[in-house]
Amino acid sequence: MNQLEQLKQHTTVVADTGNFHQLAAFAPQDATTNPSLILKAVLQPAYAPLLAETVAQQRSAPLDAIVDAVLVRFGGEILKIVPGRVSTEVDARLSFDTAATVARAQRLIGLYEAAGLARERVLIKIAATWEGIRAAERLEREGIRCNLTLLFAFCQAVACGDAGVRLISPFVGRIYDWHKKQAGAAWDEAARSGANDPGVQGVTAIFKHYKRHGIPTQVMGASFRNTGQIVALAGCDLLTIAPELLAALQESHAPVPRMLDAERERLDASKDLRAAGSAGPLQEPPRGVPTGGSLGAESRFRWALNDDAMATEKLAEGIRAFAADAAKLDRLIEEARR
Repeated sequence: MNQLEQLKQHTTVVADTGNFHQLAAFAPQDATTNPSLILKAVLQPAYAPLLAETVAQQRSAPLDAIVDAVLVRFGGEILKIVPGRVSTEVDARLSFDTAATVARAQRLIGLYEAAGLARERVLIKIAATWEGIRAAERLEREGIRCNLTLLFAFCQAVACGDAGVRLISPFVGRIYDWHKKQAGAAWDEAARSGANDPGVQGVTAIFKHYKRHGIPTQVMGASFRNTGQIVALAGCDLLTIAPELLAALQESHAPVPRMLDAERERLDASKDLRAAGSAGPLQEPPRGVPTGGSLGAESRFRWALNDDAMATEKLAEGIRAFAADAAKLDRLIEEARR
């Protein structure tokens, strides 16, 4: 078997693209999109008719409503190909507005349902800010499943688990990028690869925490820079992978052993509890995650995020980049409806 076939024995493989013409070649279970991927797709001639048709149907609607119609149109085409779910992202410019995020997510789900697609096949992507996590908590109670994205810090993962979020997407490659840039000339690529890759280590810590504590939130590694990062996370609940890396996995026949094992983590947790003779914490939280005291949950979250320079910088950078691409998509749609 090639590496992609082997990986599918351990992990649910997800395609990270808005280019749905590419999907069939890789047979993923799910697919994820974001503003940047949708923008990249609509700029291709193959998708120009789809964009023009959708805009023509919505020409008199407000701009944000047309944008949502375009996102759902792409999502609907993707769901004709993948048997599972598609992730559709709420406008990143709403990342610090809980009520607006909830309203936009409800509209997206309404559009999917109007197109005959069940909400169970859709994950609403939301940035893992405090406000975004609170929006997801409300949406999950309504039966709207969420994918919390732009996740870099352990505290974000803990808050998402507490909120009952269906799935989180820790960004392996962007964590790797930050640490590599910080190290500069001292960076040793060979020494920081595989299980020693900082992005891989971050996802592994979250995965183990969730499984050992019985937290049902799914972990989906995202934003990969190379196939080595992917192989090092074989066994993660899901991995969302760009088409060029899916193709690279197809071309290789190197072994892909299971690296993460949910059942093993649960068994180890049970052993630890029996040895301790109590139901106390299975592990201490990482540095920078205050517990107890006079700080409320929001204060603890914001302090822990602030204390993690990498997560603070990459979260802000990611929101700005997605917001910029959302604005470009706005302009493209405005031009199309003139």
